Amino acid sequence: MQVVEAFMKYIELGGYVMPPLVVCTLGLWFGLGYRFSAVQGRGLPPRRLLEMALAGELTRPVGILEQGAVIGARLSKDFRGRLDRELEVQFHPLRVEVGRFRRLTGAIVGIAPLLGLLGTVSGMIETFDSLGDMTLYSQSGGIAGGISQALLTTQFGLAVAIPGLILKGLLDRRQTTIEIQLQELKALICGEGAKRVHHE
Repeated sequence: MQVVEAFMKYIELGGYVMPPLVVCTLGLWFGLGYRFSAVQGRGLPPRRLLEMALAGELTRPVGILEQGAVIGARLSKDFRGRLDRELEVQFHPLRVEVGRFRRLTGAIVGIAPLLGLLGTVSGMIETFDSLGDMTLYSQSGGIAGGISQALLTTQFGLAVAIPGLILKGLLDRRQTTIEIQLQELKALICGEGAKRVHHE
């Protein structure tokens, strides 16, 4: 209870900008958590994953690449027609999944410092208004309240944005790697399909 009360007091001191920042924090960490789970996998190269899928060893694929390997193994055995086009269609949902919430997290990382800056400006306005009246404390906060709002919103905005920016960068690189590996997997599957056609 004391932690909750302290947090609510913190939000109150920060002024009207703090609730949107709290919403941004929740949205950011939800998006980052979802993206983190989406890029998980066994860490094996595409060739090895395809070999496992063709051998029936990937009964429970745990990542995007594993799912792609299973789809590719099935198509390389059964599909008749332009395998590359069919793989492009089948892999599209996987690419969408691995990139889900990328724009949301990027937008929040950009918005959070601006919200903090807005709170800083509002706090400084309150401070200067109170200096004109020589009011240390008032119903709206006074000098002390204005300074507190200016500092807290800046702090909170940066506290949301900086970790989010770092983690987003790491996840973006992992997403790019997976997309490249999907292309490599597609090439390997097309090769397997060509071998099957040749043997037939």
